[in-house]
Formats: sequence, C-alpha cells, structure tokens
Amino acid sequence: MATKKPRRSTSKPSARKKAKPASVPAMDTKTALALAANPKKSIAQRVAAAVQLTRTACDDSQLFDEILAVLKDGSVPSPVRLAVLQALQAATFSSAVFDICRPGYLSALRSLVKDPDKELRQRVLGILSREHDGYTQQLLLEGLRDPKKALVPADKALQLLSYDVHSDAYPVAREIVRNPPNQRAKREAMRLLAADANSVGMFETILGDKKEAPEIRQLSATALYSLAPKKLESMARKIVLDKKDDHKVKATSLTALASFGGKSIAKDKPLIAQVKKLEGKAGSTAVKRGANQFLRKYVP
Repeated sequence: MATKKPRRSTSKPSARKKAKPASVPAMDTKTALALAANPKKSIAQRVAAAVQLTRTACDDSQLFDEILAVLKDGSVPSPVRLAVLQALQAATFSSAVFDICRPGYLSALRSLVKDPDKELRQRVLGILSREHDGYTQQLLLEGLRDPKKALVPADKALQLLSYDVHSDAYPVAREIVRNPPNQRAKREAMRLLAADANSVGMFETILGDKKEAPEIRQLSATALYSLAPKKLESMARKIVLDKKDDHKVKATSLTALASFGGKSIAKDKPLIAQVKKLEGKAGSTAVKRGANQFLRKYVP
C-alpha cells in the first residue's frame, strides 16, 4: 500500500522579522566616543554611540579633537563617520558653546573635501557650501571647469554653488548651458543663472527655440519672469498665438501673462480670441487651466 505524500502547506510562510537596530544605553561623551571608536564593536553599536555625541561634543576641547580624529580617520567604517558628522552638525545648533569649536570643525571639514568616501565628501561639501566657505566654492568651480578635478557631479556642484552665488560662477554656468554634460547639469546651471541679469539674452534664445526640451524652455520662462518680465510678456504672447508651439510651454506662457500682464493685454483682441479658443479646445488640461485664469483676469 502506497504511503500518502504529506500535503504541502498552502499558508504563506511568516515574514522574517527585521533585525532591530542596535541600541546602547545613554552615556557621557567620553564613553560614547570610546565605543564609537572601538573597532571590536559592531558597526551598529558604534553608530548608536556616535549619535550621542551631539549635545556635549564641544564641552571638552581634548575630547572634541578626538571626535574630529574619528571623523577624519579613513579606516573607520563609513556609517560610523557619517554618524559622527551628523552628531557634530546637530551640535552646531543644539550647543550654545559650539561657536568656540566652529573654526576647528570647519577646518576638519575642509580636510575631507577630497575624501574617498563619496557620501561623506558630498555631505561635507554641502555643509561647507551652506557656510559660504570660499575654499569650497573655488574647488567646485575648478571641478566644473575641469571635470577631471570634479569632487561631485556637475549638477550637484551647481546646486552647492547656489547657496552663495558669486559672479565668477556665472560664466562657468553659462558654458555648461551651452555645452552640458547632461540635462541635469543644464537645468541646475539655468537655475543658478536665474539671478544673473547678463543671462537674459540666453534665456530669451532658449525660450524661443522649439528644438529645446519643453522643461528647459519653461525654466527659461521662469528666469525671465524675475529678470525681464516685459521681455517674457512679449515672448509669451507669441507662444500663445503660435498654434504649433508645445502645450507645456504654452501653459507656462498663459500663466505668466495672467500673472503680470499690463493693461494693453486687455485690449489685445487677437490674443484674447486665441485664448478663448484654447479654453474651449480639447487637449492639455494645463493649457485650459491657464486660459481660464487668463480670461478671468482680462475678460469681464
């Protein structure tokens, strides 16, 4: 007699519980630092200790130097160094006495701008950029001029430069717009140039170029909105009247005209007639919304 095969269970196996992150008891700065720096402890334990360095990181100058030494030590695992950096950055806000330690902290960060750890390097550059650090800005500009010296991708460098834009960044950004390594870099360069009055002509050219991506043309319109609203008004009118222009750019143009257009627009019969057609035409919701906004303002 054949033995019956055991039935396979149809119930789904229970999901494995995720390992809980290591937790360590509250401890003083010296003890937390010793644990964070201890290579015999697990990375999770070291990270949990590092985050406790926040409030009293600057209370003892010797301990503070030892904390910075852990941050700068390339042999320390990346998660631990990042946790130390996070704790120190939090201390800049939570500790009333951190201003005493700030010069040493910033000096340590400058020594890490070329660190092999990509994430740490990028965070350090971000902190220094927000501090308006001139040395960091020059390094970022140098990397944009010569990609072989770049510390971060071009789009990230442009984002960081936007924290404290100096006039010498504008020529570099304009060159990136003309010859971008990628579209992300081009967009960031245009955002940076949105504060540069000398870039008005460039934005006009891009906005009027139907071969450009709609998103790039929209960025140009946004820049002109603040730099040269009258020129944008003129170009937006042409775009709205052009039956073959892109619907995204047309929607942006309608919004611009509705936002700042002068009294002359209310008397512009060809423009108003075209906008009425756009409002009633099936197609882009954004265009219809922009047309409706326009007509509410200019047509009683």
